[in-house]
Amino acid sequence: MAKDQQDTPRFQIFRAKDAPGLMEAECMSVEPFTPIQRAGMDRALAAGYLEGDEIQVLCQLPGFSLTHVWFKEGYVLPLHSHDCDCLYYIIAGSIRLGTEELGPRDSFFIPSGVPYTYKPGPDGVELLEIRQAASFNFVNLAKNEGFWDKVVEQTAQHREAWKSAKRPLLNA
Repeated sequence: MAKDQQDTPRFQIFRAKDAPGLMEAECMSVEPFTPIQRAGMDRALAAGYLEGDEIQVLCQLPGFSLTHVWFKEGYVLPLHSHDCDCLYYIIAGSIRLGTEELGPRDSFFIPSGVPYTYKPGPDGVELLEIRQAASFNFVNLAKNEGFWDKVVEQTAQHREAWKSAKRPLLNA
């Protein structure tokens, strides 16, 4: 058998219970923040920002990754981009993407380098991120203090509810 065939996994099972968190998986590099972004993110973190999301890397193989995301209601996702294409599939809950409302079984595609953000719906959103890359970057494009003031305000407003939030239900 050729060496490259030996190195290519033929069959694997990935269990959610064993999936690492996004930062633990070390698959996302974060581009350097401006001083305004750093100060804003520091304030958001101090207010409890990380309690508004749960992100697990379900699968990470050469040239492929699958990430499970749960953004809770009120979570503010900064305008950002990545250095690889990404296909998103909504499992449950909903989002507002620009003028579009998307719900269970809807999907959307964001090409590499395209800035985007979306807002979780009233029940939050649970979705899958499918990438043709094992690792990717995060370029934060939220550059003004007003945005970070909003993040801190939303985080403070929702932090207690985030502690006991339940995943959105799949509406058939």
